[in-house]
Amino acid sequence: MTPARVALGRAGVSLPTQPLLAFTLDHARARDAVHATFDTSAVIAGLGDLGLSGLLVASQAGDRQTYLRRPDLGRRLDQASQQLLASAGKADQLAIVIGDGLSPTAVHNHAIELLRRLVPLLAADQLAIGHIAVAAGARVALGDEIGELLGARMVVVLLGERPGLSAPDSLGAYLTIAPRMGLTDADRNCVSNIHGAGLGYDEAAFKIAWLVREALARGATGVALKDESSDRTPRPITAPSASSPDK
Repeated sequence: MTPARVALGRAGVSLPTQPLLAFTLDHARARDAVHATFDTSAVIAGLGDLGLSGLLVASQAGDRQTYLRRPDLGRRLDQASQQLLASAGKADQLAIVIGDGLSPTAVHNHAIELLRRLVPLLAADQLAIGHIAVAAGARVALGDEIGELLGARMVVVLLGERPGLSAPDSLGAYLTIAPRMGLTDADRNCVSNIHGAGLGYDEAAFKIAWLVREALARGATGVALKDESSDRTPRPITAPSASSPDK
């Protein structure tokens, strides 16, 4: 019932050959996922297949080694990207960021298929996607700066999660209301473990759409918003008031 490595047996004082080889292979897959090249052109093409377009941006981490060694640089846009987004026009309700994170492999494998299920659910709730940014060298908090520059009420960041020995291609979705620089993880929700042996596309899309709808209705994400999608009727979405944290 679990991919955890328990009761693997032994050969003398060591592991049997097969579990040892399987461990070595999974470790290599995780390392490969971390160091994979982010194919932004493939992501842009995938968005085009869905009738969507993307803005190509980058963090201040200029290459993969810098990205891994300097997490802080992955949380800030480079100057060219700041200028691009500042002139892109306002995103209105929702902006989406697709970033490589710690597993570009996860983004290549799952981001477009997840959006294929998510976009119709958002459209059914009359939630318009203002802009989609494809971000190289991205950490989660890069979505805060992107959302702020685009003037979005909310940002959803699809990011490759840190690979594990059972899932080198796990995708996460991070949702933040009123995005702005300086927020912390306490201000956002996360739908994680999206991959072939984890959370399926349909269920993940349903949870994300529910959280987006509720966040816009309540004006809150993070510790103030719990996933109650299985037993709660969604609230109507209202425009932000003068006292709303969206302002």
